[in-house]
Amino acid sequence: MSRQSPRHARTNAPILSGGAEGNTRLTATLGLLLIVILFVEGITILQVGSLLTLHVFVGMLVLPVVVAKMGATSWRFVKYYWGSPEYRRKGPPPTLLRLLGPFVVVLTLAVITTGVLLIVIAPRSLHPQLLQLHQITFVLWFGATALHVLGHLLETAKVAPLDWVRRTRRDVMGASMRQWLEVGSVLAGVVVAMWITPYAGHWQFFSH
Repeated sequence: MSRQSPRHARTNAPILSGGAEGNTRLTATLGLLLIVILFVEGITILQVGSLLTLHVFVGMLVLPVVVAKMGATSWRFVKYYWGSPEYRRKGPPPTLLRLLGPFVVVLTLAVITTGVLLIVIAPRSLHPQLLQLHQITFVLWFGATALHVLGHLLETAKVAPLDWVRRTRRDVMGASMRQWLEVGSVLAGVVVAMWITPYAGHWQFFSH
């Protein structure tokens, strides 16, 4: 009697990504990580004067996770528009979310860039202008991201745990590689945060 091969052994998808389904799992898990990290960042904003160090740490922690998430979504975009059959079968995101995506990306980069400039690079004379720009881009980013999160929330909650549950992780190839990428992005974020955060101790704008 022949044994039935598991689904992950029958697929022709690359081991790293698991194809379109693997990309969906990776994107969902990274999205869930971002929701959690940015929720903590939002709490620090309520008292950013006294929680500035934590605010900077979390803001830097999120950087590699954001890069990984952008990479995963960009890969889906490229594969879909290059005509990959499995990505075409899976279909594009809803139209509103596709239109919103570039704004989320640009505003995310704007918020992070102005924050890094404030803490590390910009001279003190530019702090008021950069702080205002940081606040404006944050407000715009928050609105766009809130819509983006709401649009993907149900799918994210459903798909994100699949690689971490024994019963479902073997359904799609590459679960271990995706897990290493997800954990690695967080660890890289810790390294970046530990490197940049000490500069926050020398930033005296709020004390004035």
